[in-house]
Amino acid sequence: MMNGKRINPLSRRPRRQRLVVAVRGAAGTGKSVFAATLAEAGLGRLCYFDVERKARLLPGSDGSRFDAIEIEHPDELPEFIEWALAGEGRDQNYGCYVLDSWAMYFGRKHRETVQAVRDRTGDPTAQPTAEELAGDQMLFQEVLRRLCIDSGACVVVTDQIAARGKEDREENEMGRVLPMTSGGLEYFVDVMIEASVRVVDFATERVFRVIKTNSPAFPIGTEFINPTFADFLARLGESGVALTASTVPEVAELLEEPPAPALLRPAGPTLDDLRALAAEHGLRDADLVVAARHYCNGKADLTRLTGDEIADLHRRLLARVQKPAPVEESEQALAAEARPTSRRRA
Repeated sequence: MMNGKRINPLSRRPRRQRLVVAVRGAAGTGKSVFAATLAEAGLGRLCYFDVERKARLLPGSDGSRFDAIEIEHPDELPEFIEWALAGEGRDQNYGCYVLDSWAMYFGRKHRETVQAVRDRTGDPTAQPTAEELAGDQMLFQEVLRRLCIDSGACVVVTDQIAARGKEDREENEMGRVLPMTSGGLEYFVDVMIEASVRVVDFATERVFRVIKTNSPAFPIGTEFINPTFADFLARLGESGVALTASTVPEVAELLEEPPAPALLRPAGPTLDDLRALAAEHGLRDADLVVAARHYCNGKADLTRLTGDEIADLHRRLLARVQKPAPVEESEQALAAEARPTSRRRA
């Protein structure tokens, strides 16, 4: 809630289709080249976070085609992402993003954790504990969450495979404690691609094969030959998923907060009303306690009286104070008033 208003949940229905792709592969399989094709996909200006500092080799990385931002230290990456999403970088009107590469960022940050443990223990072979690794996982994956989810844009994240089968051996030997390059990405992307290179008729082809997917438009095993990101968007459109949800009706993003319900006064008299009436006619709480013991099953604590019991005492007290004085009392009062007059005459 903000300034008396609250978010309208219907305003959060997706209005445009987006695709988050992870591309894994060995060096030289064309991951960065594919990622840079986001600039020609018609999605707006591309912001390219370059952890490997190799984007300088791509045509147009000088700003003429897209903005390649070199990450000199891994701690700069969260700061630069925040700059692009919520800071001054919004003036650049970025419409899509690349993180190249997740493995490099993860590797450098993990190295810092290992080095800190070894410096603390003095053991050059020491390794972080499971708790330390789990804490690192939360920090590392926050980068992916901010970029892949919070941006609301199309994103390509590149990753490295040092050697086929290496990941399986690591899982069997170490368990999935670390956010390994596969485990860290698979929860934040829509489609995961494995890139490879093959030679057909003396020509080199870049083959992108779907290995994990959340979209029926990209079944596991689907292959793309020398693809661009626009090819992926076209495949998404062919599946019947519109790139813009134009049929979603416009609704207000914020709703007025309904006024708080007025406090309803109890139908019967309250304990305060009973005490006020008693004080008006010279009675104290002690007198009310005596009455409560007599009329309310021996209750001596006025605060424990029910609403019906308070109403009953209030009714009885009203009956008493409104009851007309007896005739004998009236005559005695008149006689008392007359006596001083008679004495003065004598």
